[in-house]
Amino acid sequence: MSDMYEGNNEFDLFITDLNGNLRGKRMPSSGLKSVMTQGVKLPQSVIGFDHWGDDVLDNGMVFETGDSDGLCLAVHPEPISVPWAESARDQILAMMYNVDGTPFYPDPRQILTRIVKRFKALGYTPVVATELEFYLLDGQSEAKRQPSPPIIVEGNGVRLNKTDCYSIEEMDGLEGFFAEVRRACEIQGIPADTIISELGPGQFEINMKHSNDAVQAADHAIMFKRLIKGVARQHDFGATFMAKPYADKSGNGFHVHFSLLDEQGINVFDNGTDEGSSLLQQAVAGLLNHMSDSMLVFAPHMNSYRRFQNGAHAPTFASWGYENRTVAVRIPESDNVARRIEHRVSGADANPYLVLAAVLGAALHGIEAKMSPPQPIEGDAYAMSEHFELLPNRWELATESFADSAFLRDYLGEEFVRVYGAAKEQEQQKIHGRISNVEYEAYL
Repeated sequence: MSDMYEGNNEFDLFITDLNGNLRGKRMPSSGLKSVMTQGVKLPQSVIGFDHWGDDVLDNGMVFETGDSDGLCLAVHPEPISVPWAESARDQILAMMYNVDGTPFYPDPRQILTRIVKRFKALGYTPVVATELEFYLLDGQSEAKRQPSPPIIVEGNGVRLNKTDCYSIEEMDGLEGFFAEVRRACEIQGIPADTIISELGPGQFEINMKHSNDAVQAADHAIMFKRLIKGVARQHDFGATFMAKPYADKSGNGFHVHFSLLDEQGINVFDNGTDEGSSLLQQAVAGLLNHMSDSMLVFAPHMNSYRRFQNGAHAPTFASWGYENRTVAVRIPESDNVARRIEHRVSGADANPYLVLAAVLGAALHGIEAKMSPPQPIEGDAYAMSEHFELLPNRWELATESFADSAFLRDYLGEEFVRVYGAAKEQEQQKIHGRISNVEYEAYL
């Protein structure tokens, strides 16, 4: 950190837990130099919290270790301003290590870092772009715990209550909000690209530019999710990346585009044809082969599984095709030099580090094992779903597939499978231990 740096009054240091939630401390600027050079200690068990921030006693990281500390070190050389904060504040994104300085592999950023290093050992660099969908909500939605589309105060006061996909007029009514999003992205170094009005009322998608640093691409996705919620509150809106906030409307997806460069900077998925190279085919095969194993990563919560319905723009079985948005793995039409893979399974509620680790890890295994994919699907994949084995379509089924996966243990790590699996099982016990309003309405 520069000795000339003049920061704000406070700063937030946070790590990302396995659920994608930010955990850390708010500290005075007087401690900034120490934090940037020496880090901050947090209990390692924080990484494995359940969604509500409770200890998961079955993960082996709490009482068995004396709830010992890990060392959280900043991942960027300078603090990053938080422009939407009411008072001047910075933020520091961190990654957890063991106190002896070795990587702590339940940390999701460490897991993705290790996958990228495995590619590097083969002479490849993943180039990644992410697409995140979210809903803007009425400002009272968070307090009420009920989603309702926002009223466009900046336009004509009309509530967004209908589908208006790719509408420019809809974005015109939110011009001030999106201008502030653009400004905040520039300040934080987040490479936001196009903004799209999506299928749901008040649903939008912002795409990121391609990056040859996959870990940084996940950093930007994490920071972006925080940014959207912060700017939304500044405009008296709410915002959610919940997978399916409305039962009868489009869900929020998280699509990943990626290609591979060799050491000369050449895209190895490009062989001069529309079909792509044998390495692209092998990567696709790996993605299809390990899609069921990884569903708990792509769809981490009970609500996540509401996205996966026929005709709902979310895939229902492991499929692939060229320029086909009904499949799980799409090869977009592009210039040959930009030949790439689009992975369309994850929900926006998933942890970006883990999504990229599972996607890139599966592609890597396909390449290493020289797998071959089945024939690509042409036409409506939903109409063919009855002829294929469906992806796990319930939380419990995905948890079983996850626990049994040799691929995840090898590529993402034994510790990760144990700690993440324990968190998901505890969350399921908590939710199933509550009686829903639907049950009272039906049976009381």
